[in-house]
Amino acid sequence: MTTMVSSLELIRRVPLFSMLTTSQAASVANAIVKRRFKRGEPIVEQGKKSNALTILLTGRARVISSDARGREVILATMRPGDYVGEMSLIDHEPHSASVVAEVQTDVLVLGQFEFARCMPESDSMAHAVLRGLVQRLRQADRKIESLALMDVYGRVARVLLESAGENTQIGQENAVIPGRVSRQDLAKMVGASREMVSRVMKDLEERGFIETLEDGSLLVKQHLSSLS
Repeated sequence: MTTMVSSLELIRRVPLFSMLTTSQAASVANAIVKRRFKRGEPIVEQGKKSNALTILLTGRARVISSDARGREVILATMRPGDYVGEMSLIDHEPHSASVVAEVQTDVLVLGQFEFARCMPESDSMAHAVLRGLVQRLRQADRKIESLALMDVYGRVARVLLESAGENTQIGQENAVIPGRVSRQDLAKMVGASREMVSRVMKDLEERGFIETLEDGSLLVKQHLSSLS
């Protein structure tokens, strides 16, 4: 563990900490911990919580998202100055992706309590905006994973399930998406042609996964989740 003075000098070189007040910087420097990860070692793991902010000092790491079948997609490459864990610290949800060291990598680790001291109050508008941004980032990560790993059936199923989920009541097995579902809009959301999406939707209806109601709204049945 480095001394207080050297830790303070170290964090001042990290862009993320450049705007801290003198007292905040001293508090962070006193709480920061240095860690070293070997090549291939996970820094954070998808679906788990680390309750810490991790900043790369040296080395390189990959941000990897995987699905239930074990298929993986690389979302980004992290380099010195980049950080991970801030989303989970803001919304208290598990990590949406794993970060794995590509080479020997040194990091700084800041615990949840000290991170919170540098953030806006939890009941402030700024904090509410941050939580909203984090949720959008999580949704974007899921869409990237879907586009990279799923076939068109899986991507259409996921979009329909997400739309239906907003209208599902507790205890209901099925849900209704009100209004006509535009094939063109759906095609843009899943990155496929309108013709392909129309064929998928027709097949899903013939197989009993979805049902178009008299008013044009769409009944999405729970077992559609087996395709996503």
